[in-house]
Amino acid sequence: MTLAPDPFRSATHGKRHSAYTVLNDRGPVHLMHRTRSRSTWLITGYDEARASLTDPRLVKGGGGANIFGHRLDPALLAATRTEMLSSDPPNHTRLRKLVSGAFTMRRIDLLAPRIQQVVDGLLDALVDVESADLVTTFAYPLPMTVICDLLGIPEERRADFRTWSAQIIDPAVVGFEVFAEAATDLVGYVRELIATKRAQPADDLLSAVIAVRDGSDQLSEDELTSLVILLLVAGHETTVNFIANATFALLTHPEQLAVLRAEPARIPAAVEELLRFDGPLQIATQRVATETFELGGVTISAGDVVLTGLLAANRDTSHLPGADVLDVTRTPTPHLAFGHGIHHCLGAPLARLEARIALSSLITRFPDLRLATPADDLPVGDAVLINALTALQVATRPAPAS
Repeated sequence: MTLAPDPFRSATHGKRHSAYTVLNDRGPVHLMHRTRSRSTWLITGYDEARASLTDPRLVKGGGGANIFGHRLDPALLAATRTEMLSSDPPNHTRLRKLVSGAFTMRRIDLLAPRIQQVVDGLLDALVDVESADLVTTFAYPLPMTVICDLLGIPEERRADFRTWSAQIIDPAVVGFEVFAEAATDLVGYVRELIATKRAQPADDLLSAVIAVRDGSDQLSEDELTSLVILLLVAGHETTVNFIANATFALLTHPEQLAVLRAEPARIPAAVEELLRFDGPLQIATQRVATETFELGGVTISAGDVVLTGLLAANRDTSHLPGADVLDVTRTPTPHLAFGHGIHHCLGAPLARLEARIALSSLITRFPDLRLATPADDLPVGDAVLINALTALQVATRPAPAS
């Protein structure tokens, strides 16, 4: 890495944002490292980031273009990376159309009562607890339960799914051996699950995508396994991170939290501001330049890798004055937390629904909720893709009188 300061290293939460502020002050596009054959660039400016997400000269290039893609067994690569996020048109168009036929707004809206039930149960368990890690007790089990319910994954296998998900979300951090082993185990189980659902269809998303058709077209076996893995990781890890980040942001901005307590109708708009202010992803998955062109005052050469910095772009003050300030009364402004263009997150409506219910219920049930450790001490781990607190210790009762 030649990038300095480096936002991808372990640090306290605030230092990551500070690193991006320094980079944005220098310009919108930054060289991360260079080899003889190509360079890797990080985009931090909002306008350049948004443009990069729709630029036809920047392509995904299939699963093999991703880190370790060239090292994985071809069969394992196909079973994990034959999905929308790694694809370009026209295959991306075909896959998204098929999946959208099963992953409907109606199916998502019907989940609201179940999400509320899960939230209530998790918060019930915290009523008699003086302090708890909100990541492990609330932010993690909520989306894991929801996505496993949605896919029809049995209760006894959900702990395995959590382990595999954590090991494949950021392969550059865990290393090839750990990543490959987790991917192998996950694919093996998903294939068993697909076989079960095919033999005994149920009222769940996996049964629906197995059955979906567009004329004679349907998802192949590799497309099915890749989709389940994508939904697991994108539908779980990102929501965990966002619920924790949003709660931390509100607890460290008590005046903003007070606004939401007084005016709960603002919560849907506040979710958008919280996504902008401290979203769950640092970058979009990598793209590769197919030709040489100029972007943000630098030359991107054919074959170069481009990483679009979603977290940095959303706080680019040259695009949005005061972008480094949390304001839940702000008129919702466009943000890139869910990406942009054809790869805009298909699960964004579900993430928003979970976040609205989770945050509303949390601040209602616990009027005295506060951080149990100094805000400056909260760590984030090494990560390239995600923006995640490793823990969020909170107290549920009033602070003792001094």
